[in-house]
Amino acid sequence: MTPTYLTAPDGTRFRDLNGNGVMDPYEDPRRSADERAADLVARMSLEEKCGLMFQTVIEVGEEGELLEAPGRISKSPTTTVVRGKHLSHFNVHAIRSARQAAVWNNNLQALAAQTPHGVPVTVSTDPRHAFVENTGVGFAAGPFSQWPEGLGLAAIDDVETVRRFADVARQEYRAVGIRAALHPQIDLATEPRWGRQAQTLGQDAARVAEFTAAYLQGFQGDELGPDSVACTTKHFPGGGPQKEGEDAHFPYGREQVYPGGMFEYHLEPFREAIRRGTAAMMPYYGMPIGLERHGAPIEEVGFGYNRQIVTDLLRDELGFDGVVVTDWELVNDNHVGDQVLPARAWGVEELSPSERMLKILDAGADQFGGEECVDLLIDLVRAGHVSEQRIDVSARRILRVKFQLGLFDDPFVDPDEAERIVGNAAFRAEGERAQARSLTVVLNRSVAADADAGQPPVLPLAAEPRRVYVEGFRAEDVAELGEVVADPADADLALVRLGAPFEPRDDLFLEAWFHQGSLEFPPGRVYRLRRIAEQCPLVLVVNLDRPGILTPFAEFASAIVVDFGSSARAVLDVLTGRVAPEGRLPVELPRSMDAVRASREDVPSDTGDPLFPVHFGLELAVPAGQRDDR
Repeated sequence: MTPTYLTAPDGTRFRDLNGNGVMDPYEDPRRSADERAADLVARMSLEEKCGLMFQTVIEVGEEGELLEAPGRISKSPTTTVVRGKHLSHFNVHAIRSARQAAVWNNNLQALAAQTPHGVPVTVSTDPRHAFVENTGVGFAAGPFSQWPEGLGLAAIDDVETVRRFADVARQEYRAVGIRAALHPQIDLATEPRWGRQAQTLGQDAARVAEFTAAYLQGFQGDELGPDSVACTTKHFPGGGPQKEGEDAHFPYGREQVYPGGMFEYHLEPFREAIRRGTAAMMPYYGMPIGLERHGAPIEEVGFGYNRQIVTDLLRDELGFDGVVVTDWELVNDNHVGDQVLPARAWGVEELSPSERMLKILDAGADQFGGEECVDLLIDLVRAGHVSEQRIDVSARRILRVKFQLGLFDDPFVDPDEAERIVGNAAFRAEGERAQARSLTVVLNRSVAADADAGQPPVLPLAAEPRRVYVEGFRAEDVAELGEVVADPADADLALVRLGAPFEPRDDLFLEAWFHQGSLEFPPGRVYRLRRIAEQCPLVLVVNLDRPGILTPFAEFASAIVVDFGSSARAVLDVLTGRVAPEGRLPVELPRSMDAVRASREDVPSDTGDPLFPVHFGLELAVPAGQRDDR
């Protein structure tokens, strides 16, 4: 039944969530979140409490309707998981428009209101305000304002910009009913090959800790409340030092190593996240190899399975009492189409799904990410392997966040208001300016052959007629620069945009989206660009979702600009001097792959003699008449 708003005898307005006509303690908006959670847990059935402990993928109907069939990735009809399995936490995937998302949220909340105690849904999301489109990591902005990736925010190196981004994203999420962010990702990007660096905030632990505080302030505020978006900070205790840079989503990347003894360094941002009250924490998939703390070896199992990490370190030593949600699919394999992604049960592959679940619970997790196998948990309780008291502990933590967010009092949103807020002109302008500011100039030479000729460097581009050879941009993107020509031999300037190199893989599900392997550009591409540079000055713009070996290009390019998620317009704003680039490298750019292979995965700035060190970036001398100080 749909709950009704009633008025208690003392005048308090409340939602009659269980339809009994009286204001029960959990329905009383005047009570604390802890009081309300404790009251509700005592009323719930085992099945309802177990349902709270799962968070899985959900997909949105084209016009905001609920999908009542399995989706591309989601496994079950919406009614099955909400009313049948009592799930109330969902990671939403593709969103086409603000109205679609808002209408869908309201439909989903109306369905949740039909459950025995009217427990509202918490909709969560991976990052969706930048450029990377990777189903396992995040989504391109779509209807939301578009900002640089996390590395780009770090490149701007301004704490207030991070806080402002988070505040804008909070407003846009809140408008469509998204109340939980599966971020920030504060892993330290100390291993150049790792394929998940784009959403990090760099490799400098002290600076990442400052960014983390600002990020949490923007999303959560001073404390969780009805205007907050609850953050799940990840990936505890730091997912950066992956062996040889291979990602722990995949069996070949399961090992996490600390050859430099820098485990505590990677913990620093997480300590700050706990101080700042992050609502939740997500351990990574990685399995620590050869790690010791306080003289004791750490069990070589994935962090989500590891009691020494989740209970002894996170809970007891660091004092975290928020929700611990595992990363996705630690229990069961994920089959999508004709591909599979094995369960990330690293170090415990031989255990059955039920045994894996037991070990995760014993480690101290509250919620199983990417799973909906509620029956396994119920069976474990009924068989006496897990006490109902243990379930109650996690259920109270999970419900406390829902109450703090005000979801029990009003989980609905206004579709008209969502359309007004999401992606509005002011937010888009802020995002685009941040994209431009994050651009990082690492090379800027004069085009004069004689070093004593006194010629200025190629950037910023002067406002003059020219013929331009272009790759990686549409002709209309660069029309302001002059006539676009098809042959560099006919050009006064070549402008080429590249993505960072990677080794394509597509055996396991998700592999195709992850950029992994060598950081070297293929020799044919280097040769071809060298030939272009022999015919006219070459300005190279390189998008780095992880470092690339730019050494060959530095020999012949007139300018190299690094971007961490920027539109063509933002790039042109910088190249022409309308916006001054402020970017400073948040990670070092190694000189060679030999240097990368010789470096230690957990140690920042460890490739010896990098081509461009961390925090490096050039300023552009922009004539006053060219700059646009919007």
